[in-house]
Parts: sequence; structure tokens; C-alpha cells
Amino acid sequence: MAFVYDAQTGAELASYQLTSTTPPTFVNDVVVTRTGAYFTDSFKPFLYRIPISNGGELGAAQAIPVSGDITYQAGFNVNGIDATPNGKTLVIVQSNTGQLFSVEPPSGVAERIDLGGATLPGGDGLLLDGKTLYVVQGASNQVSVVALGQDLETGTVIDTITSSGFDVPTTVAEFGRRLYVVNARFGTPPTPSTEYWVTQIRKV
Repeated sequence: MAFVYDAQTGAELASYQLTSTTPPTFVNDVVVTRTGAYFTDSFKPFLYRIPISNGGELGAAQAIPVSGDITYQAGFNVNGIDATPNGKTLVIVQSNTGQLFSVEPPSGVAERIDLGGATLPGGDGLLLDGKTLYVVQGASNQVSVVALGQDLETGTVIDTITSSGFDVPTTVAEFGRRLYVVNARFGTPPTPSTEYWVTQIRKV
């Protein structure tokens, strides 16, 4: 399910059933552009889109088949997602292969981003800052930094950010020259007193 809330009042505006309840399915991450919200599914080869009109009206949910260079495999597939500023290209990571892809939103056709043989296993949350892509890798307790080519067809891993404050990080946001990484602490049994935190790091 996806829910839409009024940012000022907190009132629920709409709810969407994005996929059938038939397993396996795992709606994972979302990015919002000027024309729609796009959700990944880590088990099914689909992106889900909720259209947003110029006036801000929401349309019916759509299922976009993902095709092209990507092949879904056993395990956790597409995870994190982000978009270029104009919303015309999406970037996704496939966790179980460590590969990055650019995707055309209308068609769902994915093109593998050539990292020169490098992979990003366990890739989770993504943050696209210009042509710099930050890839959170939870199991590795790190954030990999990828310099993307102008056409998003190639990329080079230029740095790896680690921190003693990481404990299975899953997603990332930015403010100014800082990144804020959310720690899931999946290896820690949750209790009413279990602590969770956000780790602040500098951009590369």
C-alpha cells in the first residue's frame, strides 16, 4: 500500500494498492518527480507509478514492466531509486547483482550503467546529486560514491565512505553539503528501548 498525506495538516489524502497481494512482492523505495511517484518492487519486475498532474491532482496507480538489460533473479532485486532533476530518467540499483541501471519512466526499459567491472552488492538507498550518485550498501556498512557519465551510460566508483556511526544503513538524504544516513540495525533485535539514529557525513 502507498499513502498520500497533506504535508501541512497530516491528513490522509489517498491510498493506493500498488500490487496484488499474491506473493512474492515487496514494494521497497520511492522517488517523487514533478509528474509522478515511482516505486520499486524487489521481487516483481515492475515499477509502480502514481501520476501527478500539473495542478497536483493524483491519477490511478500504474504498473510499468521493467525490461531491457536487467534480469530479475532469486532473492532481493531492485531496491533504491532516484531520478534526474527533470524526471525523465530514473536510476535504480539491483541489490543481488550490485548493478546500476538507468530507466525510461514511460517504457520501463532499463539500460545497465557500465561501472568498468565494479559492482555494488547489497545496494540500497540512492541519492543522485548532479552526476554524483551515492549508493548505500547496508551489509557492508558503507556508502559508495559513483561518478556518472554525462549520458548515464557509464560510471566510476571514486570513493567509499565509512563511519563508526553506521549500523546497517539503508537510505540517505541530503541537506547542503551534508548527507544523512538512516541506520536500520537489522542485526539488533528490536525492543521498546532499542536505539536508532541517523548518521551525518560530508559529501564527497
